[in-house]
Amino acid sequence: MTLNQQRKLKTILTGLFAWTIALVLFFPIFWMFITSFKTELQAISVPPSLFFEPTLENFRIVQERSDYIHHAWNSVVTSFGSTIIALIIAIPAAYSMAFFPGKRTKDILLWMLSTKMLPAVGVLVPIYILCRDYGLLDSKTALVIIFTLMNLPIIVWMLFSYFKDLPKEILEAARMDGATPWDEVVKVVLPLSVGAISSTALLSIVLCWNEAFWSLNLTASDAAPLTAMIASYSSPEGLFWAKLSAASTLACAPIVVFGWFCQKQLVQGLTFGAVK
Repeated sequence: MTLNQQRKLKTILTGLFAWTIALVLFFPIFWMFITSFKTELQAISVPPSLFFEPTLENFRIVQERSDYIHHAWNSVVTSFGSTIIALIIAIPAAYSMAFFPGKRTKDILLWMLSTKMLPAVGVLVPIYILCRDYGLLDSKTALVIIFTLMNLPIIVWMLFSYFKDLPKEILEAARMDGATPWDEVVKVVLPLSVGAISSTALLSIVLCWNEAFWSLNLTASDAAPLTAMIASYSSPEGLFWAKLSAASTLACAPIVVFGWFCQKQLVQGLTFGAVK
């Protein structure tokens, strides 16, 4: 076998492996999608049926019972609101740590990352009491604050990793031209970091969108996002698989579509620093 043939075979095998992994990862989403168009009897049939007469009854019931628009709006407000606030805090923090590091910069970064190792249930009671005392139970404000603090370490780490790889000569040239630190961030760092910031923001939005623990424990109806709506289809009588799949499809659809349109920025940001 020639070298050229070996390369072609390696390319084919790599492609087959990648497609296999992609199909395995996508199959649960595909199955959830088709189950949402089944009746409850079809959804629990054994063996499962791939060919059936689709129905939109589950989606109609989900909208009538749960007010999908209300929950979706709560998810949008909490996810995008917390991400914007976290970026406002994280960009200056990452900038200062990347370009003006101190003796404790690495220790601070490790400490911030270590907070992600704390089980959420360990701080549920004090946070619940604080929200109760300040009248923040079942409010979007409480979720925005918690989501911001929850994702802030990851956002700072990702932006710090990118900022430190930016050529420092560019900032030195800007300072020689009389640029202030504010000018450096707004006119130099941010334009060079659009891809990294976009991917970081998208990751934060997805994490907030999928967060269920705090949504279930701190909200009831007014501020309940889509994750709380999905959980409402679990009852003592059992799981309504068709309706649960319909609710899950409606909850996943907006963020999947948003991620699809932002895939260019996501790939660009996730691969920063990979090629010098």
